[in-house]
Amino acid sequence: MSVELPEYYFRVRENGAFVFRVDTENRQRRVELDQIANVNIKNGEIKPHGDRKLSDQDLKAIRGWMDERRALLAQRDIDDIHRAIDHMNLTTHWANSRATDDQLEEVTDALLLAMHDLRTVLVRKKADRLMKAGGERG
Repeated sequence: MSVELPEYYFRVRENGAFVFRVDTENRQRRVELDQIANVNIKNGEIKPHGDRKLSDQDLKAIRGWMDERRALLAQRDIDDIHRAIDHMNLTTHWANSRATDDQLEEVTDALLLAMHDLRTVLVRKKADRLMKAGGERG
C-alpha cells in the first residue's frame, strides 16, 4: 500500500499552527518533519522558524492552508450555534416535561440571565441591521 504524503504538515494549535515540511527523501526512508514556520490565524502573521527563508511555494501553501482553516473555523462556529438552538429546544422540553422542582431551582436563574443577555444582544444587532438597511434605501 503506497500513500503519497503531503509536502507540508500543519500542527494545529490554539491560534494557528506550526508548519512543517514533510521529508521522506532521506537515507533511512523515514518520515521527517522539519519545522519551517509558525502561523497565527487571528492576525495573519507567518513567522519563519529560526533563520529560515520561506520560498514563494512555502508562502503560497501556508496562505492556502490559512484560508481553508479560517473557512473551516467559521463553519464550525455556525454549526455550534445551530446545535445550541437544538439544545435550547431540548432544554425547553426537559423543563416542561421531566424537570423536578429542585432541578429547575438549580438552573432557572442562570438560564434566565443567559437568555436575557442573548436576547438583548440579538435585538440590538437586529435593530442595527434594520437601521443600516433603511439607510441604504433612503
